[in-house]
Amino acid sequence: MTLLAIICMVSVSCQHEKQRPNIIFIMSDDHAAQAISSYGSAINKTPNIDRLAKEGALFTNCFAANALCAPSRATLISGKHCATNGFKLNGDRFDNSQVTFPMLLQEAGYETALFGKWHLVTEPKGFDYYNILPGQGGFFNFRLKEKGKEWKDGNKGGVPQKGYLTDVLTDYSIDWIKNREKGKPFCLLLHHKAPHTPHLYPDKYKKLYKDDLPLPETFNDGFAGKNYELVNGKCGWSKLDSIIPTHILEDAPEELTQEEFKYWAYQAFFKGYLRLVAALDDNIGRLLDFLDESGLAENTIVVYTSDNGFFLGDHGLFNKMWMYEQSMRLPLLIRYPKEIKPGSVNDKLVSILDFAPTFLDYANAAVPEELHGQSIRPLLKGTEPESWRTSVYYHYYGQYAVPAHNGIRTQSHKLIHFYDATGGPEWELYNLYKDPNELDNIYEYPESQQEIINLENGLKELKVKFIEETDE
Repeated sequence: MTLLAIICMVSVSCQHEKQRPNIIFIMSDDHAAQAISSYGSAINKTPNIDRLAKEGALFTNCFAANALCAPSRATLISGKHCATNGFKLNGDRFDNSQVTFPMLLQEAGYETALFGKWHLVTEPKGFDYYNILPGQGGFFNFRLKEKGKEWKDGNKGGVPQKGYLTDVLTDYSIDWIKNREKGKPFCLLLHHKAPHTPHLYPDKYKKLYKDDLPLPETFNDGFAGKNYELVNGKCGWSKLDSIIPTHILEDAPEELTQEEFKYWAYQAFFKGYLRLVAALDDNIGRLLDFLDESGLAENTIVVYTSDNGFFLGDHGLFNKMWMYEQSMRLPLLIRYPKEIKPGSVNDKLVSILDFAPTFLDYANAAVPEELHGQSIRPLLKGTEPESWRTSVYYHYYGQYAVPAHNGIRTQSHKLIHFYDATGGPEWELYNLYKDPNELDNIYEYPESQQEIINLENGLKELKVKFIEETDE
């Protein structure tokens, strides 16, 4: 081969690398869309996250496949539903021999890194570098497990760190970008712990939210027509009026009525939660500023999302797990100046399963057929494929006093099947156009019967498609 031919090949290769975008995927923990001002929050402002909406795209109907920390992360990294990737409950072990999208990006020539919460017990694979929390980790006096040092599964191992976790993870991420291998495109996964409990934050945030927060519209939902446990049980992992005390870092005043305690718990819990969101938003601003200053912003896809949604007092609840909107809906904001029109809003049904094929699409890498999602790149470019999904599937396997259930959500309806409920199988059906707050279970209504047939058939098809065991 002549010297000229070699030079031409190198030139083409370098040009190819320049065309492929860098990817920064920022995922928080338990950050509800209704606590982001670009989604219309009535309780806080998130100016830096809002930059992604102003300069890119906001999705109104992105959903988790299982609204629980670790299973959702396994779904993200594998691009497959829990029944296929094998990780259904917190405490399970992720089979790290299975193919993940970071592995495929590595093969496609990307340099890959992971910082923050991993929570999948076994060692991350497919990363050139990682520095992650053991298990849940903490906000102060925390440890991080760095690639190249002796690995210990789960909550074990790690080197003690100084500072506030959200700040430190942002610092480390920026430093890694500065020192990466410059000849390659990169993919950085920044997995923040915030705003997950415990609600610990630097002193400068203590003065925020001194006044009482407004109550959500459904705060006093009586659970009519809902699951037996919500109607009759304590559900201390879900209900504010019986919240497990360790979820709040202060003692309740004495001699409160149940109604008064519920109001106090809402204020105490969510003021702490929102202070963590404020610290998170500040650090996202630092990262975005760095991209602008370093000249990387134009050719970098920045994604912001959460591992699941969260109840912010909606239906009198906190936490997640239940297949109601606030729990399963994810915030999703994406900026990529080369391809995404600023201020775009998309209402198509999108899933956490779509991230893996989307990143592979942008990397010009083959998307394995066995992945359960679709690339959302056409949606980002303003078109809709004819084959785009008309429903999303959800399956929660039962943990933390929340019964196992699955279901299907379309643009207009949601069908939930509590197949392992205390009093026997239960069904809930909601017309989301007429009843977006999910207050009126219309499953028993005569006029709902054809819709039920359609949805039950659709649910069965999705279960077969995603290789679920029967729960009949």
